[in-house]
Amino acid sequence: MRGLAAPVNELLTSLVHNREGGSRQLTPADVRAAVITATVNSWFTREHRQLAWRLPTTTAWGVLVSETMLQQTQAARVEPKWLDFMERWPTPAAMAEATEAEVLRFWDRLGYPRRALWLLACARAIAEEHDGRVPETREALLALPGVGPYTASAVMSFAHGVPEPVVDTNVRRVLSRAFLGEETPWGPSAVRDAAEMRAVAPADPTAANLWNAASMELGAVICTAKRPNCNDCPIVGLCAWVSAGRPASTTIKKPQAKFAGSDREMRGMVLRELRAIPGGVEIEFLRRHLDPDGADSLRFDRALTSLKVDGLIFERNQAEIALTGD
Repeated sequence: MRGLAAPVNELLTSLVHNREGGSRQLTPADVRAAVITATVNSWFTREHRQLAWRLPTTTAWGVLVSETMLQQTQAARVEPKWLDFMERWPTPAAMAEATEAEVLRFWDRLGYPRRALWLLACARAIAEEHDGRVPETREALLALPGVGPYTASAVMSFAHGVPEPVVDTNVRRVLSRAFLGEETPWGPSAVRDAAEMRAVAPADPTAANLWNAASMELGAVICTAKRPNCNDCPIVGLCAWVSAGRPASTTIKKPQAKFAGSDREMRGMVLRELRAIPGGVEIEFLRRHLDPDGADSLRFDRALTSLKVDGLIFERNQAEIALTGD
């Protein structure tokens, strides 16, 4: 802890002055938050994963792409795809020239393929409306196709250095356990996410941006949902949940739906075939190929309907389907 004395003292000094420029009395909660954030930031500086998009040369476009890919997808799966993506479409203008079908084929099995179309629409909007530059205000980012509060905050913090609260499921878990003493965090809420993060984030912009990344990393690799590695946690002695004896959550968790036999599985099967067949295929041929015994006819129909609604495929002459853009 001796190595943390200087940063903690700086944080305590900064906490005396609130963001409106006034001054106030420090509370025990302020001191505790300062120690926790400084400790996690110090740990992150030493131990963070060397992920490609964390390099200082990464552009704002690269950050936007990485944050879109990382939604509900593990970093290990995203990194090689992100590197290939940035080599192929290093700028929004480069991607804006692509077709929907090209992007969907590139996306392959990364999952949640609507994200691919959102990125394409986003690239076109940036190229046409922002002279090819990723916007530098939250309002302009939120106006882009497919960009929600989380992605806008992440780009503002990680690309533009503006310390907006960046809260994903990993950060939510860290905040819930370390500060509230609860194993399971609250559900996604842009308002509560921002309030909980602002309550503990350092006032110094550089430290606050680092805390965004550090708390996310802690939740991803140490303070995990199912098997938290408390023995290696840098704030194990400060964690409210650990101090309380790691009480089990009273929240009733909704069981995760099985992938096998699901509509989502059938959607993936349809997209896999269409990625391999430029120009499309007859619907009944594809039906027989994917459902030879006819047992999944309704699931096949639901998959086609939802894929069309999502803009991932289109129908020709009521007889053929193809990837959008083919």
